[in-house]
Amino acid sequence: MLTKKQLQLLEFIHKRLQRDGVPPSFDEMKTELDLRSKSGIHRLITALEERGFIRRLPHRARAIEIIRLPESLGGTGEPQGFAPKVIEGGQAKTTAPAPASADPLRQAVVELPVMGRIAAGVPIEAISQVSHQVAVPGGMIAATGQHYALEVKGDSMIEAGINDGDIVVIREASAADNGDIVVALVEGQEATLKKYFREGSMIALEAANPAYETRRYPEDLVQVQGRLVGLIRTY
Repeated sequence: MLTKKQLQLLEFIHKRLQRDGVPPSFDEMKTELDLRSKSGIHRLITALEERGFIRRLPHRARAIEIIRLPESLGGTGEPQGFAPKVIEGGQAKTTAPAPASADPLRQAVVELPVMGRIAAGVPIEAISQVSHQVAVPGGMIAATGQHYALEVKGDSMIEAGINDGDIVVIREASAADNGDIVVALVEGQEATLKKYFREGSMIALEAANPAYETRRYPEDLVQVQGRLVGLIRTY
């Protein structure tokens, strides 16, 4: 069950996507819903994402995908399924998700999109293009959720065992616990790989290298895009 504001925002995003092909900006959402600050929009978007109605696309400013619509907006209420691309015996095929108890992905290799480079240093411009695919052991992949990979640029996470040139495997998420290593989108424009800590109404993005200072931002300027779940290194 969606609140009135959640439903209003979902309808507004849906109409703008149909009309323009891109979602509205946060300022436009704030004006449409007559809210005083963008932090209220962040909370509504997070609620819609947690309820499975939308998905924020990684490393893209203003990129929102509608996964399903409630019946009141002409939808069926049913979410679209996720079908990971799995390679078995040299043959690529698409498989539907199986129950977690079956643990199907641990016996296969999964191809993930490498979304480009992520800064393990000061934030760099957000990445929006898939550069190539990488084969990932199925044991790194959870039975549910979307995953993607990033090439690390920089040395700010070396004490966490993450080096320049490594490939990190990320599970999409919009929230994190203190101490998690996350992909964070800062001010809707810059992406960085850091340890996440909440300090009241501020978010601290901490490096794992004493040469880099911890950066702190108001919570409404930081969006968690995913959590680190694995790492691939080529020697």
